[in-house]
Amino acid sequence: MENLKSLRNIGISAHIDSGKTTLTERMLYYTGRTHVIKEVKGEGAVMDHMELEKERGITITSAATTVRWHDSEINIIDTPGHVDFTVEVERSLRVLDGAVLVLCAVAGVQSQSITVDRQMKRYNVPRIAFINKMDRTGANPVNVISQLESKLGLTTLPLQIPIGSESNFQGMIDLIERRAIYFDGEKGEDVRYGEIPADQIEEAARARQGMLEALSMVSDEVMELLLEEQEVPLELIHKTIREGTIASQICPVMIGTAYRNKGIQPLLDAVCRYLPSPLDREVFAKDNNNGMAEVPLSTDPDAPLVAMAFKLVEETFGQVTYMRVYQGTLQKGTFYYNSRQKKRARISRILRVHADQKEDIDSAQAGDIVAVMGIECATGDTYCSEGVNYSLESIFAAEPVIDLSINPNKRADYDKLSKALNRFMREDPTFRVHVDAETSETIISGMGELHLEIYVERIRREYKVDCTVGAPKVSYREAPTRETPFNYKHKKQTGGSGQYAHVVGKLVPIEPQSAEPFVFENKVTGGRIPNEYIPSVEKGFRESMHKGPVAGYEVMGVQMVLEDGSYHDVDSSTMAFEICARDCFRETFRKADPVLLEPIMLVEVEVPTEFQGPVTGAISSKRGVILGTESRSGYTVISAEVPLSEMFGYSNDLRSMTQGKGGFSMEFLKYQKLPSRFQEEIVKRVQAEAKATAKA
Repeated sequence: MENLKSLRNIGISAHIDSGKTTLTERMLYYTGRTHVIKEVKGEGAVMDHMELEKERGITITSAATTVRWHDSEINIIDTPGHVDFTVEVERSLRVLDGAVLVLCAVAGVQSQSITVDRQMKRYNVPRIAFINKMDRTGANPVNVISQLESKLGLTTLPLQIPIGSESNFQGMIDLIERRAIYFDGEKGEDVRYGEIPADQIEEAARARQGMLEALSMVSDEVMELLLEEQEVPLELIHKTIREGTIASQICPVMIGTAYRNKGIQPLLDAVCRYLPSPLDREVFAKDNNNGMAEVPLSTDPDAPLVAMAFKLVEETFGQVTYMRVYQGTLQKGTFYYNSRQKKRARISRILRVHADQKEDIDSAQAGDIVAVMGIECATGDTYCSEGVNYSLESIFAAEPVIDLSINPNKRADYDKLSKALNRFMREDPTFRVHVDAETSETIISGMGELHLEIYVERIRREYKVDCTVGAPKVSYREAPTRETPFNYKHKKQTGGSGQYAHVVGKLVPIEPQSAEPFVFENKVTGGRIPNEYIPSVEKGFRESMHKGPVAGYEVMGVQMVLEDGSYHDVDSSTMAFEICARDCFRETFRKADPVLLEPIMLVEVEVPTEFQGPVTGAISSKRGVILGTESRSGYTVISAEVPLSEMFGYSNDLRSMTQGKGGFSMEFLKYQKLPSRFQEEIVKRVQAEAKATAKA
């Protein structure tokens, strides 16, 4: 238990290009994990070990490593910043105990920072904010702190103030210990403490008083000492910050510049001092043998094992499954029970991971994050000791919004393509594959153009399959707009026993953004339809959701209320009720004034202020709604809601409009009704494609 106290499982998360990977590389260097600092641009960072990551200078998959800092062991996961790989962040945060939210001192809180913060709140992950790039022109930590409060609703607690600014940034003042911190040596490896510069003594005193007043809102003890105008002991300050951070009441804020090697060592100290160990986190599992009752898990190494598979990677020698052990001990060569698959599997190897290097170990205890081999499973599966049947809350996976058709150029490559697609689907819950029943084309779906582009490139490189890829298509949805009653009878008599089913009720539109796209309500009384047929009615309705009658897109925002019906003693069957429900749904849905819904993206564009006019005009011409603009030292950030169909190829348009100086990021926001003129065009196009396929 003692060593668990000093274990930290943390993630490094942020908006794209905030410097997460650069920060992680510095952490590896200062903890002695690596002996050379590698850069993202250049030879490629240690944590970006895929060829594609090195070429593009972006992180695509989350990479794990373990480092030691003083007496603590830290498992670090470096996650992607690009919204297309949001599932990598999602699954990492699901299994971590704490996180470092990295922000750019110039850009502040950007769109992906908001997404990451939402994910942290979903899994109740305490965080420390690190304001990076303090050496850049326009760095403004005060502005970033106010954005953390206004945009993310966090109660911030600045622990440091800068000495010097922008290119003259020299170090920081530690408000707790009341001292200046400088970083000497070629790589900033020598931390030097000194007196606070004379011209900043007053500013530091004011900032420290503000910090203590913020802490007094968390601790009565601190408040009493402040009211009595007594000195607050350092131990009490550290203890209060730790308790407030773990309870997510406060968010400590630190500053630095990873690229210039300043501020990393104090951040590592803060991670060990303020973020929770596995002992500080309460985790609950559901007991499948006891009506899904919630059971608290303990970090006792002798308790029955409960572990979660949170990430799968297919490697040359087999599938590697990343696991977080929540309770008990994971032993090599032992059989464990997969509560979703309801079957046993043997763990043949346990590996401690450092980016793409691995070392064999014999066992892993509660709190550990390791990789295992020898099992076939899916992301989010729970493994337990024999005799226990628990399941942990699974990982949230967003719905894909963009489709592409993909076909190998050689018939002989179909098998390889199928193997690649199956692997990527198992690894990534936001990547989907289906075959279009009418065109027989293989369709891949994902979170954005870059997401699918990376997978197509990986198929070419890793599986040596040359593919022809169709133009990206938007994944529209169909939804009803008015309540419609139904009274549908299915009768078939062809000699022998026939088929008979009769359902009565109503179709009710529900909000497309609601958690469930389909809700079934059974209001049948008095045995008008026997209970054994009700699940078949629900199944028939649910299966009809996959392909709507308007243009063949998935249906959402439907509640089917079954109120009455009838059956036949001989001719009724589960199959008859299922067929009846399917046909009834199609007929009723057509009468419910159905509309097409299109995905709307939240877009954030950052451009030099002189290009603001043309860029704003271009967004408006794309049916975009401008939500707001914000000026940040020579740059303007434009926030807008824009339909995804208008955003294809936008990166090229933006480059040409801004002489290559503009950048943008976008994420899925909601589904919204498509204007009727566009709906008519899409329905005509779908019908024309169907006719062309029928002729072929």
